[in-house]
Amino acid sequence: MIFDVRPGAPESPVILHVPHASRALTSAARDSLLITGSELTEELDHLTDAHTDVLAARAAEGAARRPWIFENLWSRLVVDPERFVGEEEEMRAVGMGAVYTHGYAGRRLRDDDPVRAETALRTHYHPYARGLAELVTDRVEATGRAVILDVHSYPTAPLPYELHGAGPRPPVCLGTDPFHTPPPLITAATTAFGEVALNTPFAGCYVPGDHWQQDPRVTSLMIEIRRDGYMTEPGGPPHDGLGRLAARLATLVTAATS
Repeated sequence: MIFDVRPGAPESPVILHVPHASRALTSAARDSLLITGSELTEELDHLTDAHTDVLAARAAEGAARRPWIFENLWSRLVVDPERFVGEEEEMRAVGMGAVYTHGYAGRRLRDDDPVRAETALRTHYHPYARGLAELVTDRVEATGRAVILDVHSYPTAPLPYELHGAGPRPPVCLGTDPFHTPPPLITAATTAFGEVALNTPFAGCYVPGDHWQQDPRVTSLMIEIRRDGYMTEPGGPPHDGLGRLAARLATLVTAATS
């Protein structure tokens, strides 16, 4: 299994997408790494969007109509499903394209191996993308639209890999797209979360390629929650803020469903 789909209400168009919550590594990914032990733990602590799966699950329980959840079962150190695979992916500049060769602070994680990277794309990246695209198409066919809420977290202090880390770091960053993020969705998220900023320190949102810039029935919003608001950084347990943020995410899900 590469991903898990948890069904929501048949009439719900909302998909909570949770791509970076897992710390699990396939044997192939682990064998390819040049680091082990405390170094690997450090990378996972900084790069995992810890407890975002719990945030999504609790929000789903609290929403007026249960949304659908699409969750990655593997760490982004296997593949990062939200990176582009071509030259247009700017994170390739720091070794963090779809298949990472470097970590959060520039440490070399694995040797360059195009064959191994292509295998990872074939066995994990592309099946993941197809699975999410199929769920989006299913929601459009069932309800006339799909609303992707991309659930992430980010550290309080910038990490060395961040290309745009110098900007504001609000409690919640909303990543938007001019085509796929309508103003009412931004307004609903702002109302739900309160103190937000748009596209800082991270920008954009995920839409499957077959709908990208083509289908206005598919809307999307990236929700980057600053980690000090709900957990002990870098990779520690959640605190009381998790419940408050899950309730706010549930409020957004309810607004996006109506």
